[in-house]
This record gives sequence, C-alpha cells and structure tokens, in this order.
Amino acid sequence: MLRRLKFNFSYFGKAPWDSGISPPELFDFIQTHPAGRAIDLGCGTGTNIITLVKAGWQVTGIDFAIRAIQIAKRKIRNAGVEADLHVGDVTKLDLKQQFDLALDLGCFHGVKDQAAYLDQLTRLLVPGGFWLMYGFFKPASDLSGPGLAEADLEKISARGLTLVHRQDGWDKRERPSAWFLYQKSSS
Repeated sequence: MLRRLKFNFSYFGKAPWDSGISPPELFDFIQTHPAGRAIDLGCGTGTNIITLVKAGWQVTGIDFAIRAIQIAKRKIRNAGVEADLHVGDVTKLDLKQQFDLALDLGCFHGVKDQAAYLDQLTRLLVPGGFWLMYGFFKPASDLSGPGLAEADLEKISARGLTLVHRQDGWDKRERPSAWFLYQKSSS
C-alpha cells in the first residue's frame, strides 16, 4: 500500500523513471515485427502506448498508479489516438483478450509476486507472442530490494518463454541493466 502511494505521489511531479521518450529498443521491435495487439504492463503516463498506436498497434495499458493512468489518458487524447487503459495490478488481471506483444519497461523487476506476474503474462500472450522487457539488476549486497536477479531469469525460462535477445547495459544511475526479448512457444 505504501509503495502504491509513493508511485502515485511521484506522478504529481516528474517521476524519475518517466523520460517521456520511447526507447530505441521499442522502435527496433516495431520495425521488425508486424503490428498487432500489444499490452504495456506498468504503462506509466502512456508514452510507449502512443508510439505503438502510431505504428498501427492496438494497445492496452495497465498501471496501478491512478495518477499515471490519468496523465496517460490526457496524453493519448491530446495525441489524437485511442488506447484501452486500466488501473490494475499486473499480477491480477481480468483481461480476456490475448496479445502479440507484452511491453514491460521496469515493472517485472519491481513486482513482489513474480510467479503471479508470469502466470498472467503467459496467459495473455498468444502462442508465438513476444515479451519485450527492460529491468535493472539487484546489487549483490542487497538481494531484497527491487531489481532482477539471475534466479528471476530462470523463472522466466521455466514458463515456456524463450530468450530471443538480451542486451546488457547500464541505467542512468549506473546500475547494470538489460533489455530482454522473449518469445512464448508456439504450441
């Protein structure tokens, strides 16, 4: 509950993680895959939703921060595009449709119940669908806080998601981070 309040409060100013710019990794994906249905998990203020819609995708956005969704609705309206936005918990989604792409920029690495997240993700992706995910890694000195650990990556591959591409780097705070592209098995 406190975490949700913190996230909502962050959106009354400039949330430090909200650059307002879609990353090149998303543009690379868009250029190499046909448009379809996408879901942005932890969509924030909707920047990437707008990018996807303008590229021909039908997009659903989910975030638990009410304020982020309010801002996203305004940005999407001002951009003259349409998207389906929901305030919700990515570990407890009540969506019936499936998606060709699940986009996650910094959501999975902060979720406490990663098993429930992965259950939702694999249910929501069509066979052969993609999960484009960005996350930073936990420091070895504090494995209890947010961030990815190698054990988290093992949980992903155990769910029928195959790693297609991984690009390691550093985030703005000099933490090791990576972009991942997974694909759900076709069967």
